[in-house]
Amino acid sequence: MKRKWTPEELEILVEMSEAYIPKQIAYRLRIRGYHRTTLAVHKKLYSLGYSARPTLDNYSCNQIAQALSLNSSTVARWVRLGWLKAMRRSARNYLVKSRDLKRFFKNPPQSIKKRIAAIDPQVVRYLVG
Repeated sequence: MKRKWTPEELEILVEMSEAYIPKQIAYRLRIRGYHRTTLAVHKKLYSLGYSARPTLDNYSCNQIAQALSLNSSTVARWVRLGWLKAMRRSARNYLVKSRDLKRFFKNPPQSIKKRIAAIDPQVVRYLVG
């Protein structure tokens, strides 16, 4: 059974769409007394023309890898090893915040310090601001 989205729910959804992933939005809606599944939030964002992925300062491993001209599995390995802090978006995808990426570039692990130092500083500035 489908329930119509209330104007209050839509306002909250639009407000949170730039900063949170659908799972987080569904949780925050639930806290406020609205009951929407993650899938319902995702579908509504899509129907309104919003991305289901927040864009403010978050990157996927693929985006970081493309910018740095690396393989995405390399960036994912850095996350799994705990070198780069990230949130798990799904079984295979991670979400890396810009501030965590900045921390990683400022203080990389000793074993890849030379590799990180060889990266174009303009690309790093583009990613971390």
